[in-house]
Amino acid sequence: MNIGLAHFRVGETDGVSLEMEKWRKVLERMGHKVFFISGTPNYGEIYIPEMSFHSERFKKIEYNAYRELKDYTNEEEFKKDILSEAMIIEEKLTNAVEKNNIEVIVPNNIFSLGVALPVAIAFAEVIKKLGLKAIAHNHDFYWERTVLSKPTCSFVKECLEKYYPPKDRNIKQVVINEIARKELLKRKGLDSTVIPNVFDFEQPLWKPDEFNRDLREKLGISANDIVFLQATRVTDRKAIELAIEVVGEVSRRREELYGTLYDGRKFTADDRIVMLMPGLIETATNYDSFLREIAAKEGVEVIWCNQIMGAGRQEHKDEKMYSLWDMYVVADMITYPSILEGWGNQFLEALFSKKNMIVFEYPVYLTDIKPLGFEVISLGAQYAERSGTSYVEIPREKIVKAAKEAIELLKNGKEYKRKAEKNFSIGQQHLSYRTLEEKLRKIISSFNS
Repeated sequence: MNIGLAHFRVGETDGVSLEMEKWRKVLERMGHKVFFISGTPNYGEIYIPEMSFHSERFKKIEYNAYRELKDYTNEEEFKKDILSEAMIIEEKLTNAVEKNNIEVIVPNNIFSLGVALPVAIAFAEVIKKLGLKAIAHNHDFYWERTVLSKPTCSFVKECLEKYYPPKDRNIKQVVINEIARKELLKRKGLDSTVIPNVFDFEQPLWKPDEFNRDLREKLGISANDIVFLQATRVTDRKAIELAIEVVGEVSRRREELYGTLYDGRKFTADDRIVMLMPGLIETATNYDSFLREIAAKEGVEVIWCNQIMGAGRQEHKDEKMYSLWDMYVVADMITYPSILEGWGNQFLEALFSKKNMIVFEYPVYLTDIKPLGFEVISLGAQYAERSGTSYVEIPREKIVKAAKEAIELLKNGKEYKRKAEKNFSIGQQHLSYRTLEEKLRKIISSFNS
């Protein structure tokens, strides 16, 4: 079949773009021909500029829909502009679908997030008009975002009711976790299939090689230094302050680490404990400044290294850009203290890297991930607001307990390996491309039943 995967943008490092690449790979492996449809130029097969997050009209409509209706005389004028933009997108989408004989279309967040009313209207109309089969891949819903839950006028409210998502028997609903499945059923009366984020467990394992062998040196880390990796972007819902506090507690107990480590290296008084932070800083607040303050207070050496990390490996003359996977290779332990995730891509990466991890049990972790039986160092599932800030804290005893467990694992090669191998095996069984293929095959075959 010819299948169109659609989103506002493609080819970037956001979670939706990453999952689309995985779906593409699996669908092509199943024998389907895949087309990307988006507002991103020079990437994918079908480019519709009006779908872009960066389009001025896109931003204008979103602002007036959810923040303040200020660029239009009245609601009727605003409605006309939305419908006019929808018609432009509808015409371009219709032409693309017919020209490429697309039989199944997969809108990603288009029928769930609420940010682009004209795009949702256009896609719904094309699906209905052409009798297309569709799989609405809903990663995030408008009711999960405070700003998108407050429409400025009745037409926007009507659109949220009608198109997010549309009730059409040709549209199968897919969500990424159990919480979203229950919420969609409760709010809209729509059944859905849970398809978790997945990872390619069949690819070669990440190992030291000719390209990354100099990475520790480039980062100023010696061979015996202990490295904690925080692989996420730097934004406040990642609660990185919790990870820094754990590493701080490990550092205060550093004498317990002296001697042979889990992998045979020798840790001495001359060696360091460092925290690696390769993620992009994406915060409107001064969150990164706050993290620097916490690190100074805890005596934690943080290496901010986004400047040498690219989307993939690159080399030009003497300059290298390393991939995120290279960062996992030099790490001894992964920190994942996020308080909110739709699923958890970095959790999957840590499983594949066969590194042990420190995890805060965020809601989706509790409902969808923990029941699979992973063994991690837990920071618990409860947090409070840190006094005088909008950031978070957990009871001190949780920090101390996690630090003690981390030290035990870093000293016990047999136990470190057992947990890492067990977690890899569970991931391979439940969260691999094979899992995605089985679920997609079932949905696609249901169109013909």
